Amino acid sequence: MSGRVEGKVAFITGAARGQGRSHAVRLAGEGADIIAVDICGNIDTVTPLYPLATDQEFQETVAQVEALGRKIVAVKADVRDLAGLQKAFDSGIEQFGHVDIVVANAGIISFGRSWELTTEQWQDMIDVNLTGVFNTAKVAVPSMIDAGRGGSILFTSSTAGLKGMPTAGHYAAAKHAVVGLMRTMAKELGQYNIRVNTINPGSTDTLMIQNPGMYEMMSPDDPEPSQDTAVPGFASLNMLPVPWIDPADVSNAVLFLGSDEARYVTGVTFTVDAGLCVK
Repeated sequence: MSGRVEGKVAFITGAARGQGRSHAVRLAGEGADIIAVDICGNIDTVTPLYPLATDQEFQETVAQVEALGRKIVAVKADVRDLAGLQKAFDSGIEQFGHVDIVVANAGIISFGRSWELTTEQWQDMIDVNLTGVFNTAKVAVPSMIDAGRGGSILFTSSTAGLKGMPTAGHYAAAKHAVVGLMRTMAKELGQYNIRVNTINPGSTDTLMIQNPGMYEMMSPDDPEPSQDTAVPGFASLNMLPVPWIDPADVSNAVLFLGSDEARYVTGVTFTVDAGLCVK
């Protein structure tokens, strides 16, 4: 089957690399045009752990989408900035006229025991991973209602949105809250034939897990933690015998939930986690 989202337009945040780029390319490969947003800049509480995306990485997303014969409007914007995000979204609407799929994917992670998190760590996490999701929906929903085409809104939550995550209480709190927002908006938007779901990935092979802080958490007794020493720890979380999933695995879920194949799927937490939540 091909062309599963032919004629649709997808609005994706955090699209410069990782899951966001993977989603953009997967949807473009099945016929969608893309409105892409990324901050392409660093956040002080995150960058000691790993760098955020760059302009060059964002341009690579553009190149990969265009190589598939699809159009893309790519705008630098911070999901914490409602006015800037609205402007970015509107620039896409000016070109494409409508949006059918919204993927609120932009997110960050940092670590610390809950009572030891700094105020800045807490606030940045909530501002990006929760308020950023709210802002993404807020800028897109009125246009979707006015267009009368229905549509699919997907919030990237996490398995940490369904269970606790030691040393990342702020992350788990934001991801749990995203699930609550999804369930509410699914009720509010059903009358407009707009479906709202979360995708709850487990450990996914991006810089959000491939970094020294995560390696240390997964191999705490190793004096020099590395990817190799962390693999058994990652694998121990999953029911299936893998340490992590690929971004493409999450993108396959995005494609399904964004397509008409999932036309009656709304209000669900869709786990792609190698069995992490059932172990």
